[in-house]
Amino acid sequence: MDKHTVSETIIALETQALEAWHNGNPSPYLELYSKDFTYFDPAHERRIDGWDKIKEFYESMRGKVKMDRFEIINPIVQSTDKMAVLTYNLHSYSGETLWKENCTEVYRLEENNEWKIIHSHWSLTKPSVD
Repeated sequence: MDKHTVSETIIALETQALEAWHNGNPSPYLELYSKDFTYFDPAHERRIDGWDKIKEFYESMRGKVKMDRFEIINPIVQSTDKMAVLTYNLHSYSGETLWKENCTEVYRLEENNEWKIIHSHWSLTKPSVD
């Protein structure tokens, strides 16, 4: 698979998962996560380790996330034969409210030739610093 095709594939997987997420459905993300998945989120003080833990967290939010629309800004995929790193800025809109976040997703090409996310890191863009 050439780098252009890898980029298109990774961005399409991410976009589909975000579309569902913004409508309260975490299932497409959960399907993308590897069993050894790790996760950093601004809402948590520590890293979440493992698919079972992220499933528990996401299920607690099922049906609660609702955004009118979102924009993936300046996505870049850097890849090797078996790994790809996607970075982008995300703008999510709910009425007059705009959420700005940074995202890093580390994808691994599994033996079944499917891309799975092994690590996800979210942070707020320009967070307030105490």
